[in-house]
Amino acid sequence: MTQARTFGELKRAGVRSVAVKEEMRRNLVRKLEAGETLFPGILGYDESVIPQVANAVLSRHNMILLGLRGQAKSRLLRSLTTLLDPALPMVAGCEIHDDPFRPLCRRCRDLMAERGNETPIAWLSPDDRYVEKLATPDVTIADIIGDVDPIRAARGGHDLASELTMHYGLLPRAHRGIFALNELPDLAGRIQVGLFNILQEGDVQIKGYPVRLPIDVAMVFTANPEDYTARGKIITPLKDRIGSEVRTHYPATVEQGVAITQQEAWTERGRELRVPRYIREVAEGIAFAARRDKKIDKRSGVSQRLPISALENAISNAERRAVLRQETLVVPRVSDIYAALPSLTGKFELEYEGELMGADNVARELIRASVGEAFSVYLGSADLRPVVAFFESGAHLKVRDDAGSDELVSQLGRVPGLFEALSHVGIQNSDPPAVIASAAEFVLEGLYGQKKIGRSDDRGFTAPERHAEAEIDLERLERLRRMKKQVN
Repeated sequence: MTQARTFGELKRAGVRSVAVKEEMRRNLVRKLEAGETLFPGILGYDESVIPQVANAVLSRHNMILLGLRGQAKSRLLRSLTTLLDPALPMVAGCEIHDDPFRPLCRRCRDLMAERGNETPIAWLSPDDRYVEKLATPDVTIADIIGDVDPIRAARGGHDLASELTMHYGLLPRAHRGIFALNELPDLAGRIQVGLFNILQEGDVQIKGYPVRLPIDVAMVFTANPEDYTARGKIITPLKDRIGSEVRTHYPATVEQGVAITQQEAWTERGRELRVPRYIREVAEGIAFAARRDKKIDKRSGVSQRLPISALENAISNAERRAVLRQETLVVPRVSDIYAALPSLTGKFELEYEGELMGADNVARELIRASVGEAFSVYLGSADLRPVVAFFESGAHLKVRDDAGSDELVSQLGRVPGLFEALSHVGIQNSDPPAVIASAAEFVLEGLYGQKKIGRSDDRGFTAPERHAEAEIDLERLERLRRMKKQVN
């Protein structure tokens, strides 16, 4: 169908105005009836967040997404544009996307009175109708709502009281669309007060003009929990005016996290790349371990960006090694995850105990714990006693993270029973050396993660450390304590 170019053509085509929230509701119902995915690319929210967002849209509510960092809040808001019509008519040249059937601004009212059915029409795409602003303490009412524009008044010869001198803020410019405000608590309290009218009465008033503009807009917000941000809060009357509060969350399972990281991580590097499943699970497990760790601030959260950055950095380390060793196949190893420390240490905030240990040591502990958990999944039933016995006999094995695949396979072949266990990871003898080397190192790192063998700082695998205190008879120790108390 050819798009109308004038108001007359638009009327003859039978086009009619629909409020933006009603438009979103209608398109959502159509998607539900057709069994379509509501928000493509948003993973892990199918049974929690997305149904609540859908209910808010069906209720024609303004909404806020509340959750910790790295929970796809902004992406979910941007995905709301999929609920808008493919094209929407507007009065051509209007700053606030005026509806030709109900023009708001003085310029469009005058234009339509003058030209009538010949008024030119332009068309908006869904992306044109989405306006986003990051709330910062320096945001003003003029930025959001608007102000008097004395320069426009001077150039046009208008009186300052004329509506033609209005400078529209971001909110009026989102008319007939979606206005998203990120990090709402960072917005100054007096600016939050300025949003009362649009959320309740559906209109705004620009400073100095006795005109209420009935803006048609869907308002959406994001925020971190207030007890974490500590930079501000959402004032109670504003919270009361927001129809729905939807709480986001981190992936519930490692499998969900792996799917998200696989979707988001940049892995197309030009060389042939094979990322083993266990490497993906180790990278993901770091975030899960961090979210449980007492040394890491729970209120701050551990962003989903952590495993994404860790995997990208690990692949880069493997890629660098492949280039240096002139290998065509890039296969990340666990040692590459350790090399990705710079992509981990800035992604979490430490409690006092963690500060004493240092971010690098905490990150290494998290990697070790994650490797140990992945090892249990893949090799929990494998007979690795010959491998452990090899190191307990006094043998040690120093593995360099920049060793070529053939060199590493030859080196690891000294360990009895190691290659026989690789079938549990899905490795066959016909696999390339890079794949075998990665899997064999994973087995050794897993044994180290479960404290069945030891490893020195320079990455030499050895017998497990024997701590004298681990061999103390706890019952005898308690008896000695009681005797000491009696003596005192």
